[in-house]
Amino acid sequence: MLFENQYATEIEDALKSLTDILRQQGMTVTTVESCTGGMIAASLTSLSGSSAYFKTGLVTYANESKSQLVNVKDTTLKTYGAVSEQTAREMALGGLTASTSDCAIAVTGIAGPDGGSQEKPVGLVYIGTAVSKNDVKVERYLFDGDRCSIRTQTTLTALKQLQAQL
Repeated sequence: MLFENQYATEIEDALKSLTDILRQQGMTVTTVESCTGGMIAASLTSLSGSSAYFKTGLVTYANESKSQLVNVKDTTLKTYGAVSEQTAREMALGGLTASTSDCAIAVTGIAGPDGGSQEKPVGLVYIGTAVSKNDVKVERYLFDGDRCSIRTQTTLTALKQLQAQL
């Protein structure tokens, strides 16, 4: 398994639950990742037969990539920043458009140990999930731990969030 830590079993369970739903409904998923750097896509493709439900994985770490690959507006980035509800929403919607998948998971946050501020501390993450252009959910989370732990918690939570939405 990809995650050899305290979250490995939870991630395996979340993957099984989510991928069972995706297979049953004949749906595909795309990921648009910033702070996780591809961990969600890696977890989804760690299972045999993942091509049945996984379509595209985009790592949009830089603001330029967010704009160019998934159409996050420059005004959104300037007004709210890369780590914001608005950016996560546009990333999720952009993932649907860029890939023609049935659903998308988007994450943006501050994994640390640097980069945090009083307004946006290390561990702040926004997860956006979209099942259609009219069904987008964005949640704000504040995770504890080191960089690896924050990224892993984000991956686990994103899988669970999409599963709950489906």
